[in-house]
Amino acid sequence: MYEKNVFSLFLTLFFFLTLFHSNSPAQDYMQWRLPTNAKIRLGKGEITGNIAYSPDGSRLAVSSAIGIWLYDTTTHQEVDLLTMHQREVNSIAFSPDGRTLVSGSSDKTICVWNIVTGEHKQTLTGHMSSILSVAFSPDGKTLASGSEGKRYKNLVTNVTVCLWDVVTGRRKHEFTDHTGPVTSVAFSPDGKTLASASYDKTVILWDAVTGESKHILTGHTHPVTSVTFSPDGKTLVSGSMDNTVIFWDVVTGTRKDIHVEPGNRINSVAFSPDGKTLVSGDFNNSIIFWDAFTGARKETLTGHTDWVRSVAFSSDSKTLVSTSRDNTIIMWDVATSKRKHTLTGHTRWVISLALNPNGRTIASRGLFTDTILLWDAFTGAHRTMLIEEQTSVMSSFVSVVFSPDGKTLVSSSFDKKIHLWDVVTGEHKHALTGHTDWVDSIAFSPDGKTLASGSSDNTIYLWEAVTGVHKNTLIGHTSGISSVAFSPDGKTLASGSKDKTIRLWDVATEKHSYTLMGHTSWVNSVAFSPDGKTLASGSKGKTIRLWDVATGAHKRTLIGHTGEISNVAFSPDGEALASGSFDRRIRLWDVATGKHKHSLTGHTDDVSSIAFTPDGQILISGSADGTILVWDLIPLTNPIGDRNKIKNNGL
Repeated sequence: MYEKNVFSLFLTLFFFLTLFHSNSPAQDYMQWRLPTNAKIRLGKGEITGNIAYSPDGSRLAVSSAIGIWLYDTTTHQEVDLLTMHQREVNSIAFSPDGRTLVSGSSDKTICVWNIVTGEHKQTLTGHMSSILSVAFSPDGKTLASGSEGKRYKNLVTNVTVCLWDVVTGRRKHEFTDHTGPVTSVAFSPDGKTLASASYDKTVILWDAVTGESKHILTGHTHPVTSVTFSPDGKTLVSGSMDNTVIFWDVVTGTRKDIHVEPGNRINSVAFSPDGKTLVSGDFNNSIIFWDAFTGARKETLTGHTDWVRSVAFSSDSKTLVSTSRDNTIIMWDVATSKRKHTLTGHTRWVISLALNPNGRTIASRGLFTDTILLWDAFTGAHRTMLIEEQTSVMSSFVSVVFSPDGKTLVSSSFDKKIHLWDVVTGEHKHALTGHTDWVDSIAFSPDGKTLASGSSDNTIYLWEAVTGVHKNTLIGHTSGISSVAFSPDGKTLASGSKDKTIRLWDVATEKHSYTLMGHTSWVNSVAFSPDGKTLASGSKGKTIRLWDVATGAHKRTLIGHTGEISNVAFSPDGEALASGSFDRRIRLWDVATGKHKHSLTGHTDDVSSIAFTPDGQILISGSADGTILVWDLIPLTNPIGDRNKIKNNGL
């Protein structure tokens, strides 16, 4: 299959395999803990849970969609990436001696790590649902974990808080009193009491030795998101989505004080180790400092551009670290309230990506962001960032595509607009308006003269690509348009819709030619084979169908994915079809036989977008885990032959 353009292939692999072996830490981390057949990872993944300082303050651990990132707090460089979980990491905690790190994940497991070597020591299993919070007892011998539970209609079941013996991995106690997801667990400084916070609006204090419930704290009117004990153990503080921070007496279980932040959901609370300050991170993108003794509000820190997810103090109380849904990590000087350093590189759900026709530039955009990132496909570096001046997250881009000459990038948007950008200068050229709902898909004609856009308003617009003039509107679908694609000769336009059908349109006459029926759910993606004779369609119904373009006849159905199909793409030679799915897998299919040939696994969340390089030897995938993976297809397609050819050519 892939025995063409060996010299071009070598050049591609040369760049990917050699330029990334730089001494620069900023590039090295892109090759850490890669899945099989992946050559590089762009982006560090979305920050999904809390952050934690090591007890000696030398390391900062950050939970992400792809694993746990460890940073050196002096150099601010990445020092390790711990990967073992199959889904996002929701919570992490250091042992009191700093030698062990534990992580709780949506894969329902807890991993125990040797923090010195990065070695995975053991996996604790038993929870029936995602683990949202973990915490060590002060003596390091016991681990507490809280789970999300399983939702059935309006009921949440299997919600548990578990206590584990750290040495043996044995479960010591299981508490089932909560009726909603357990968002936070914390031990008192003496280790005798465990606090658990829940979506059921309560906080429960447990006897950590006997497992008996001591107090049920009620008073919050919305889910409780975080709990923390004061260093002296006398006070417990809880933060809630009801915009309040409540101080509780640990001994009596009574409320001592309450602070209301109107319209300001509290996401995280933490005491400074010296006991002087309480900090809360909130939905208004800010961090509030409270006097731990009087409860008085002291100061508000701003700097994040989205809600603050987690806050944590260094052991000496001199530094505060905060993470946000904007995927930045900010280190603050507590004494001056000034920003000391910002760690970047974590990325949101990659909802769409596109590869420049020359194969050198990758464009990607994340969900609910107002930016498009342009990456150098050879070095992995950000080349530029395209920003649309908007104030609402609902204006975030949905899809990106390059023009055939690679000079223009087009992005569709939730704000019903289509934006055109100059790839070289990064200049926003103009915006096309007319659709009355989200623009979900866009495509250039092969000659670059026409742009097609499909919208949730059930229409397809045809535009003059250079002037932006609206040429015509194609009407016929009875639900939103999910995908549009031009045939290689530019004569036919295909559209996939939420009405479960695909329509083929004659571009010259702008008339409907065929309606392809057979999918049992939304059609998410359509793609033409390079010779234009076959159309592939991927569906929410987990199937892929191949169609004869000339007759509209169904040729075969490809079955194997266990999640909806998000994207399909033909290899440049037309012999293979790649499919991305919400089952977190990419499958490669033989087009002639319809047989599944290979699977690429390694993303920890939905695969949302895929693209082949021009030589067909590399596949690029974007995922809801916030990363882009670059896959080497040669070992899968011809593990011996291609290497012998390179060797015989003296390359």
